[in-house]
Amino acid sequence: MTLKKKLVVSTLAASMVAASVAGLPLSSKGLANQFGIVGTASAATSSDFASLKERATKLYSTLTDADKQTLRDFRTELQGLSRGQLEADFAPVLAQLELSDAEITTLFDLYLEVVSSIYTPDLSAVTDILKSPNYDAYQALLKKIGEQAGVTDLSVEEVYSFIFGSNGVEQQLINLLKGKSESELADLIIHPNSELANKVKTLVLDSTIGTANYSLRASLAELKITKEMIAATKNNVESTLTNEKAAALVLAKAYYNAYLKTSTPTNPPNPGTSDSSSITTPPVLTVDQKLTAAATYDVSKLVQVVDGKATVKLVDTDTINALANLAAAAKAAGKEGTALTLTLNLGTITAPTVEVPLSKAIVEAAKTNGIANIAVTFNGVTVTIPVSQFSTAIALTVTTAKPEVVTSVTQLKLASDVYEFGLSVDGVATSTFKQPITIKLPLKNTEGLDKELLSVAKLVYGSLQFQGGVLIGEFIVEPRDTFSSYAVLENKVNFTDIASVQAWAGKQIQVVAAKGAIEGVGEGKFAPKSNVTRAEFAKMLIRALNLENNSAVQSFSDVSGAAWYAPYVAVAAEKGIITGRSADKFDPNATITRAEMATMISRAVKSMNPAATTNVTAISQFSDAAKISASLRDGVAFAADHNLVIGNAGKFNPNDTATRAEAAVIIYRTINFK
Repeated sequence: MTLKKKLVVSTLAASMVAASVAGLPLSSKGLANQFGIVGTASAATSSDFASLKERATKLYSTLTDADKQTLRDFRTELQGLSRGQLEADFAPVLAQLELSDAEITTLFDLYLEVVSSIYTPDLSAVTDILKSPNYDAYQALLKKIGEQAGVTDLSVEEVYSFIFGSNGVEQQLINLLKGKSESELADLIIHPNSELANKVKTLVLDSTIGTANYSLRASLAELKITKEMIAATKNNVESTLTNEKAAALVLAKAYYNAYLKTSTPTNPPNPGTSDSSSITTPPVLTVDQKLTAAATYDVSKLVQVVDGKATVKLVDTDTINALANLAAAAKAAGKEGTALTLTLNLGTITAPTVEVPLSKAIVEAAKTNGIANIAVTFNGVTVTIPVSQFSTAIALTVTTAKPEVVTSVTQLKLASDVYEFGLSVDGVATSTFKQPITIKLPLKNTEGLDKELLSVAKLVYGSLQFQGGVLIGEFIVEPRDTFSSYAVLENKVNFTDIASVQAWAGKQIQVVAAKGAIEGVGEGKFAPKSNVTRAEFAKMLIRALNLENNSAVQSFSDVSGAAWYAPYVAVAAEKGIITGRSADKFDPNATITRAEMATMISRAVKSMNPAATTNVTAISQFSDAAKISASLRDGVAFAADHNLVIGNAGKFNPNDTATRAEAAVIIYRTINFK
């Protein structure tokens, strides 16, 4: 296949996936994704665009303020996906192609244009794609795509009609689902392979595109794009997002209320009267929907503000009931024993300081009901507290500080507010915890910043310590075993000696260094070809995966408690990520081999993703697989199967010592593991 042909094919495949995520015009993701709809949702004419607004307004009028905020939050999260995340998510398509960096950028420009053309509930983010400066380029691209797919003169207008025309996919779906209960509609989201869901997918695939009377199914077959290829990419995008299910259920409710539900009379009309009043049959929620609803407890009306401090006045009995309800909902859904979290939603807070006291009764009730965490959320900030480590009353305090607290000590660009976190246990301020407390910080002013270089920074005695963090949409998430002042910054770290590895490790070194997981050797140098010791890699791995825990202990006789690497070795040993060279020897200064590094990475990933599987045959791709030690074969197989490590000219070279550049690359891939 020629490069030109590949570009056209890949653009169609990726555009379809992008649109399947964008969905119907409600938010950045809608029922279209849940139903398997693909196509670009854009406006054909100004009048069509206006009618689309009217239709969206009808849908939104059925939603509560909380529902609307759910859609806004999800749209913000989706739009915040970084270039690195998009490349990783679209890998099933991109891996088959020969695209230049510029061509990939164009591909994602189209994707983001589609996402940005979708509505928020207040219609504040409506963008008419016809007015896009790239509109002509998109038209030309769609025409080329159509030529490859057997569709004559495919255009933005034709694709719009495919989705929203009088006999388009949306209207056909409304006709198909008319009269279904809200529970049945939600089931399409929760069980995408159900009988009804498969009927929906068949309808979509057999719908015709444009004037060519050519079905979507036929177009995909013509282009040799498989359902598995699209599904894999769609699943990757979904796994990046945290608010998907809640937003999808809100959209299901909107369509149900606006178009699908039927009315039933309350009583037969009284003869001689014109009374035709009716009521709507209350929707029956599924057990999964009930669990989702029970996981959030709205306490916004319990917030009291005095002298610039907002305090939540929780009522013990009500909060304990909320904990019990969550436990009951989990049991009914067959998820008893999972790591449940009750989120206390404080709403929007205008005071700079927020305090959330949790009484001893609430803490004990959480543990009794099997609730692992109590989370607090307000203004986009979420703090998740593992409660099992406490046996008495605790109180969380979060203060939004002035930017100068951080900007006075660095020239790096601030990408969030500055937050000061505090926790008291039985009235005593506590700054370290046995189990890390997770903070989720909303980003701001990120235009022009490289999001892959964003890192949570801790302010310590007037200097910054970079802790890393996982970027999720417009938020960054970081577990912390200590509390202090935190903010998000773009941490650009440049080294003068990495030109020889720039092509394959340059960006990875910069990102891993930005996260504070790997450091230079001084004077602006990285020493990319130097070997890595076992102690050094333990630190890199624990820092990169946010596994630090000061309470971890180790018993190796050759690891001094005062050594810089001791806390990292302790965590790695405690989690089974690393073992000693003998029962009591760690051998911290020995160089690490490629097979050992792959095994440590695999154990770390498995500890965080227990469901991840290993294809033991993955090492058969290496001609020197026989040289891999029996105790390390499973780890290398897992790493190779998930593309965390790759070979060189068909060999893995398991016993070669790993270089710092190789370590940075494998750490980078692990950070982006899905």
